[in-house]
Amino acid sequence: MATDARPGSLPSPSPSPAGRRVPELDPALVGQWQAGGGGLVDLFAQACERLGGVAAIRLGPRPTVLVTGPEAVRHVLALHPDRYVKRSHRARLLIGDGVLAATGEAWQRQRRLLQSQFTGRGMRRYEQRITEAARTTAARWAAYARTGQVLDVGEEMRRFALDTIWRSLTGHPLDAGTENELAAVSAVVAVLPGLPADGAASQGAVAAELARIDAVASRAIAAARDIGPGPDGPGLLHVLLDAAGTRPEYTDRLIRDELVTLLVAGHETTATTLTWLYLLLEENPEAREQALAAGPEGSSERRQAVQALVHETLRLYPSAWILPRSAAEDDVLAGYAIGADTDVLVCPYLTHRDPELWDDPERFDPARFTIPGRRPAHPGSYLPFGIGPRACLGLQFALRESTVLLEHLLPAHTPRFRSTPTGAAYGITVRPDGPTPAVLDG
Repeated sequence: MATDARPGSLPSPSPSPAGRRVPELDPALVGQWQAGGGGLVDLFAQACERLGGVAAIRLGPRPTVLVTGPEAVRHVLALHPDRYVKRSHRARLLIGDGVLAATGEAWQRQRRLLQSQFTGRGMRRYEQRITEAARTTAARWAAYARTGQVLDVGEEMRRFALDTIWRSLTGHPLDAGTENELAAVSAVVAVLPGLPADGAASQGAVAAELARIDAVASRAIAAARDIGPGPDGPGLLHVLLDAAGTRPEYTDRLIRDELVTLLVAGHETTATTLTWLYLLLEENPEAREQALAAGPEGSSERRQAVQALVHETLRLYPSAWILPRSAAEDDVLAGYAIGADTDVLVCPYLTHRDPELWDDPERFDPARFTIPGRRPAHPGSYLPFGIGPRACLGLQFALRESTVLLEHLLPAHTPRFRSTPTGAAYGITVRPDGPTPAVLDG
């Protein structure tokens, strides 16, 4: 990326003499972008290309700094998370005080409780549930292939991921009624970026969907408490209920918020990643063949190759394309002065497409993740789930469920898309901007 600074500077309260002023994108370019109605990612890409890995953009009355350089990314997210904090979460309307939105000591307590469930022994508890959800999807796809029925790949991926997280939460497979009601989760996530800034107005705009989600959560909590674990044994919901016995902060409301948080984080991002992967394979069919040829079914070689498909998809379409933070104090970031209360936007999407870090970055090339030396070594160069203490808890879970599903589906079926989306929608996640109808070969 170019590092030439254009005229202009970002005003900041008493910048440290040790730091230079952050180079600012020419306000005229911002004005042209606003007049043209372009996407925010396009403006960010301009700032990144013209100014480098730390760039100021005047979007409103508050100072805003875009961060894409790997060392600056690591500084903000991993080395100094106490200086760059989360003020609020864009999905708070939906997830309340769940772990994604929590801050301070509350966040530390909530994360500590859940963290053990997603590493080592905790993950082994969910292996069979992931496999059963994948088998259910594979059986459904076999039926589609026999009949020639048109399916929507995005909806199928969402259905699988929702079944997986529901089994992991409750110990029960997803039933049709619950699946229908939980469609409200995706509906709210899709409209969140466009909701009014006023909290009451936003609440009213999605009141019906929130009521449906609350009803599902209430029934699940009551069943877990009164009836006990499902056929697959206790799940994450039972961990939360057990915590309520000794921790008064785990009220029914907080349990509801954590349940919905896990539903959102546990299926929206995975479903989106898998949808993008199938769209990328449509354009790059040789990648599928190479993954299947890497080793026999069940081998570590094939598993590594399938995981590389997922990782390369996450490079191009990271689960969180933008990570907002707020500077809690004055700081010096990559030599630049950052004033307290500055909005800092870390953008994995652009870091992952930086030609100084990634060779031919727009190309889908899973070999980056199988051949040593093909990907950047710096920890701030690849962060589809974030890095540092607030990195996504479910990283291993998401990779595992994606890999298991693909091991079931890739050898058996190739979707032939009737049409494909023309672009991406940049909201809480980066989603294909349209339906994905297909028929299955195989």
